[in-house]
Amino acid sequence: MGGSIAGLLAAHVLAEHADRVTLVERDRYPDGVGPRPGVPQSRHPHALLDAGQRALDALLPGFTDELGAAGAPRVGLPADLVQCQVGRWIRRSPASTHVFTGSRLQIEELVRRRVLANPAVTTLESTEVVGLLGDASRVRGVLVRERGDGARKEERPLEADLVVDASGRGTKAPQWLTAIGADAPHEETIDTGLAYASRVYRDTDGTLGADTRGLYIVPDPGQVYGAVVLPLEDGSHLATFSGLRGDEPPTDEDEYVAYAKRLPHPFVHRWMREAEPQSPVFGFRSTANVRRRYDLPGRRPAGFLATGDALCTFNPIYGQGMAVAAMTAVALRDALTDARRTPTTQRVQRALLAASRQAWDISAGSDKNMPGAIGNALASRAVDRPVAWYLRRLQQRSPGDPVVGNAFRSVLSLSEPMSALFAPEVARAVLFTSPAPTPAEPPMAREEPDA
Repeated sequence: MGGSIAGLLAAHVLAEHADRVTLVERDRYPDGVGPRPGVPQSRHPHALLDAGQRALDALLPGFTDELGAAGAPRVGLPADLVQCQVGRWIRRSPASTHVFTGSRLQIEELVRRRVLANPAVTTLESTEVVGLLGDASRVRGVLVRERGDGARKEERPLEADLVVDASGRGTKAPQWLTAIGADAPHEETIDTGLAYASRVYRDTDGTLGADTRGLYIVPDPGQVYGAVVLPLEDGSHLATFSGLRGDEPPTDEDEYVAYAKRLPHPFVHRWMREAEPQSPVFGFRSTANVRRRYDLPGRRPAGFLATGDALCTFNPIYGQGMAVAAMTAVALRDALTDARRTPTTQRVQRALLAASRQAWDISAGSDKNMPGAIGNALASRAVDRPVAWYLRRLQQRSPGDPVVGNAFRSVLSLSEPMSALFAPEVARAVLFTSPAPTPAEPPMAREEPDA
């Protein structure tokens, strides 16, 4: 259910184990690269993190080479961006991690082309799922209905041995499970009310180019406004502002530019006044962290799995969604091919949730500290307080200390576990040193690597 990146990659994995895999997609796929109504966030920045790149290459060999050949910018951090974090400009030391910053549309089109080349994978486009078949012990398929032409279409059954919910953050599967006598999953939520607005620009004054690829002002509990300007595959740049509930970025074009004055430095506002707009302003406000705990006890039917945003969705500002979709598909592949264990529904579902755990810890853990955050997962444990104290010190030192900064970025990119933040050389710097000096003004040039 759902034919975006998570659904496509799940279909790719399942095609190795099934005679036929059917993707049920509400929209009609565009010819080539193009937007779909079911992916409203596609007009906003997407970053394919290191861990996501590795996962996609494991699933679709050569994928990142193909992505680069298609023109997707590969941006090195911290070398390629002018970044401000915790009120300090980050040293532009040599890159320790890289992200692809091309459009979501380009990445999805490349995934779709590769997956649908498999004759075992078929699609039902312009078709919506309206319910589940089966009972509390087993899901046996779905009810589907065609969309379009104004007339209400007849529902019809589509039988299946396995149903995978990849329908995104708006999933209706919990209600459908209840309707067949099963239990809906417990939902954990943290919502900061963050909203963002984006617009495509063309750099006209040479600020952004080979040496400086983009700009990034990171919000935090003491400074809640964020901004990011990232390169796209056609040479333009996608600019985004973010703000919290009650002070959301506007979509009016004049007010949008004026909103940049709220940022802690005029750098982005100055650039935006000189740059040439290439699109309208698009807003997005559905940014809550939601985790559906299908792993907890309850009446869980066999033959049903959830993946992607239908399982665990994050505040998009952290750029984790595509990487986690790919990592979850790798977890699905590994669970189905593990000769040591029978791949029961419960066991596989737990493996999928585990693949998203670090991203949840980062996104939800950061958001619970933001002013005005609401939700049922805000409570802190006693052990969280010393960890939070340590992480605050780590963030204060990461802009000026490459050792600390590299460890921090390796965890944020999901390429290293959280334990990397407590490695001996990192812990020594965090616990026993003062924050190192950082540039007083936006650093417009990369640092040369040490000889």
